Order: sequence, then C-alpha cells, then structure tokens
Amino acid sequence: MKKPFDIKLVKFYLWVGLGYFFLGLMATMGSYPGKFFPVVFNNVWGVIYLIAVNFILLEYTIPFVLKKRSNVSYNILLAIILSFVHLMLYSYGSYLWRSLGLQLGVYTALKNYSSLDALLQNQMGYSMGSVFLFGIIRHIYNYTKLKQAAQRLRIEKQEAELNYLKSQTNPHFLFNTLNNIYSLARDKSDLAPEAILRLSKMLRYMLYETSAAYIAIEQELKIISDYIALESLRYDDSLRINFNHDVEDMKQALPPLLLIPLVENAFKHGVSETRTRPFVDIHLSVNKRQLSFFVKNSSEAISSERNVKENIGLSNLRRQLELLYSDYSLSVRQHQSVFTATLKINLASHV
Repeated sequence: MKKPFDIKLVKFYLWVGLGYFFLGLMATMGSYPGKFFPVVFNNVWGVIYLIAVNFILLEYTIPFVLKKRSNVSYNILLAIILSFVHLMLYSYGSYLWRSLGLQLGVYTALKNYSSLDALLQNQMGYSMGSVFLFGIIRHIYNYTKLKQAAQRLRIEKQEAELNYLKSQTNPHFLFNTLNNIYSLARDKSDLAPEAILRLSKMLRYMLYETSAAYIAIEQELKIISDYIALESLRYDDSLRINFNHDVEDMKQALPPLLLIPLVENAFKHGVSETRTRPFVDIHLSVNKRQLSFFVKNSSEAISSERNVKENIGLSNLRRQLELLYSDYSLSVRQHQSVFTATLKINLASHV
C-alpha cells in the first residue's frame, strides 16, 4: 500500500535538518575563521542530502524491514541488506554528493584529506551524527502524536458515551412525564391541557437548549421548576413541596439536565408511593464553584434501613459524573419512610 504524502512530516524533517545545520555550523565555524560563507554553503549542501537519506531510512526502510511477515528470516535478511545499502549511502553516497557540490560550485573543499578512506571516515561521522539526531527526535515526535491521538480518542469515546447516556435519560424523563399526563387524561381532569402545555415548554427546552455541552444554572433551575409544577398537577394539597436555592452566580455553567434525575426520582419512586403526608424538599446551593444539591422525599415506610437499588436515572447520573468531573460525590440513603440524595460537585474539576 502506498504511503500517503504527509506535508507535516516533511516540515518536521526540514526543521530537524535546520537544527542539524546549526549544530554543524557551530562545530566547524571555529576551525575555519574568515570563511563564513563557504562553511555555511557546505553545511547547507550536506544537510540537504542528509534530510533526504534520513527521511528514506526512518519513513520507508525501517517500517519496511519491521513489517510483519510469515517468515521472520526474511526480515533479518532485509535488515542486513538494507543496512549495508544505507551505510553506503551515508559514506560513498555522501562522498559523491560532496563531489557533485564541488562540480556545481556550491561546495568548497576547506580541507585536504590524505586518502579517500580518511575522507569517507569524515563523511561517515558527519552522517551518523544526523542519524542519531533524526532518530531520537523522530521517536519523540511519534510518541507525542500517539499520545495526542490517544487523548483525542479518549475524548471522542467520552463524548459518545455521554451522548448515549443523554439518549437514555431524555426518553426516560419524557416517558415518566407522559405517564403523568395519561393519568390526568384518564381521570378526565381539567388540568390535562395545562400539563400538555407545560410538557411542550419542556420539550422545546430539551430540543433547543440541551444539545449544548453547558447551560447556565438558571436554565437548569427553570426546567426543574417546570417539572415540579407539572408533577404537582397530579397531587392535591396534601403534597408539600419545598424548592429553594442559593446561587451566587446564575450564569455559571452546568451540563444540561444533570440535576433532573434526582428530582424525577423523588417523585416517581418516592412521592407516588407515599400514602400519607407526601413531601419533597429540594435545595441547591452554588458558592465558590462548589455545588451542593440536596433532595429529600417521603417514601414507602420500611422497618429498617436498607441498601438502595439504583434505577436507570441514578445509574446514568453517576456515570455522567464520572466522565465529567474529577471531584464529586453522590450519596443516596433510604431510612424508614424518608429517602435522601446528596450531590456535591466541585465545578472547577471538570475534566
């Protein structure tokens, strides 16, 4: 399969080549005082060749040798042959490139060598230095790209899971609300039209507001208020509801519908199952980026304290919190005829 051309990778090699050029310039400048321009041109000419050869080595030769094959002996044979080829490129090839520069007048012979071997040794040393530099920086570059790719993949996975959790929570929320309206319609209650109107407002909110990653806390409070008002239509004056809040900044950001599962749970699994003196107490406070949400409601009376079996709303909420924040706590407790849920979030700990 043909390897796609990557302009970013080419720029990377050009930048590394520029770095090697300056290293070579500093290493040779002191040996040839008064010959600044010949030294510069010599290093530019040499680096051009080394960029090309190192690009071939690191991007094509090594991946080709390391390619998975049915017989590993082929890999070993290829490694030996191609290593020899590159040694020739870094020695004799570099020498021929130097000779071409001399003929074109872009390279100046600043030193006379006693023999061809001495010249080849010098060219080989200069070339091997570039292999180490290009190889090490290429490894760091690969590691950084892999880390960034893994980070992007993690974020995309979290976003997909959050969207999935929302896709579960929203229909669950609407299903329970429609059940309430059905109860009113079945009883031929005059409150059914008002319930439908309130539901339409909530649907409009869910369609146009909850698609964003964040909303202002005042919007979340509004949807909670509308939901409480809608639920209240099902009950007579015996239901006591206390909803209050203390928020220092109503414009603070919060993921949409994050708090509603606890309110919904208080009505569906609490008040609706309470025969006498049903109540719901809800309190929200947000101060210095610390959110505290407390929901307390009446529930079916039991003889002793028991473990709470979490429904889909609570389970989804807990998972969303895991994905969204690093500093939070969610505790639920059933005690005799009272159920409490306490959520605390450090809003500054968003991941």
